[in-house]
Amino acid sequence: MQKTVTVPFMLLGILFNICLVASNLLESKVVQVAGITATAGLIVFPISYIINDCIAEVWGFKKARLIIWSGFASNFLVIGFSQLAVILPAAPFWEGEEGFNFVFGMAPRIAIASLIAFLVGSFLNAYVMSKMKIASKGKHFSLRAIVSTLVGEGADSIIFFPIAFGGLIPINELIIMIGTQAVLKSLYEVIILPVTIRVVNYIKKVDGNDVYDNSISYNILRVKDI
Repeated sequence: MQKTVTVPFMLLGILFNICLVASNLLESKVVQVAGITATAGLIVFPISYIINDCIAEVWGFKKARLIIWSGFASNFLVIGFSQLAVILPAAPFWEGEEGFNFVFGMAPRIAIASLIAFLVGSFLNAYVMSKMKIASKGKHFSLRAIVSTLVGEGADSIIFFPIAFGGLIPINELIIMIGTQAVLKSLYEVIILPVTIRVVNYIKKVDGNDVYDNSISYNILRVKDI
């Protein structure tokens, strides 16, 4: 397998990182539509799982592992730079500090919850996608995409909300939020699946890759092994 990255992979990687950073910033707003309460990050975060599915399907787990760690690094840097900006004293004439700090002054527990949940959920998503592709001999992409997303998004929600909001939100509300987020994010995947299928087929044709992860290491720390 090639040891370089192609233009389609690079573009998907850039979009993946943008979605992750944007979703973290949008998480600061809680929205309610038709009686359903969720965070605004729901608008963009599921796209990262769709991209994860595309990368794992076309280029395999090794490339997915690389892009997941790049997403983690991007999030970590943005959080670090944001905290530094919050700490710096504001100009006396500037009136936007309260709003700025609300958006960028992410509480440490929320930042930690976000990073841990992202890593676990994304790697589970890529792992399930990879294993199911081998087992199905490349068939049933739709089923594999949905199942891997259910596993990944479910793990993400189960980890994020207790760490981020445990003790701050009643346990029954916390459970409802976990279930709602996981279901809505997975439903997002189902709705956009026809587009995902076309994108994957197009990339396979243009890029010339359709990797099966036979005899590879699923060690998430082997980032150099691409």
